[in-house]
Amino acid sequence: MTEAWTDHALKALRAACHTVDGPLLLAMLRTHDPVGVLQQCGDTLTAAVFQGVPGARETAIVCTSALRERGRPGDAVLAEQLDAAGGGAVSMLRPLPVDLEKLSGLLEGDPAWGGGRIDLDTGECRPALADTEELWDQEEPEGAERWLHVPCQGSRDAYRDMEDFITTLDDQDLAHFLGIAIQGPGAFRRFKDVLATSPAELQRYWLFAAEREHGRGRAWLADQGYRPALPGGH
Repeated sequence: MTEAWTDHALKALRAACHTVDGPLLLAMLRTHDPVGVLQQCGDTLTAAVFQGVPGARETAIVCTSALRERGRPGDAVLAEQLDAAGGGAVSMLRPLPVDLEKLSGLLEGDPAWGGGRIDLDTGECRPALADTEELWDQEEPEGAERWLHVPCQGSRDAYRDMEDFITTLDDQDLAHFLGIAIQGPGAFRRFKDVLATSPAELQRYWLFAAEREHGRGRAWLADQGYRPALPGGH
């Protein structure tokens, strides 16, 4: 039986991804449900397969099956990546050292201030607010090929995440109040205020939303012909 993802467990998972610690990552995925974190740790798992970490290929096969069964945005892209690491068809997507969390922030930020660009040399996600017209002008046209424009797609997907999360709740009273909270302006703030009354469900929501955001970022990047560069240089 798998354990729930606690703050402590998630910190260990993120540490494993940051340090490319394949054995620690696999240990965490064995004792916790991997489905809730596949998009967040998939690149490090791919790297572990390339590195030949014992058990990595078997774990990747299980995760690939789970991704294809789930079928959310970005899941098929990651499944193909894991397949390729295990000896399947090589991905034609170009590696780019981009942080999917930061990319999601550009894609799904405030429509008035969101969007930005990615430095194709470094993978840096640069919010539109960080630029001035003068800087853009200086880099055009000589620097135009260095940047990948990221449009702001607004909060529609994030709103749908709240709606879908409500359907997963066993507590029907909480589900009812959350359903009321997301109606009208200020929905995001009210949703989080109501959900804060149940810390365990709030934790589960943050994980639920992060997994979806990473997947949408991965899908968008693949549409542009790129994938996140794997830890370790693959």
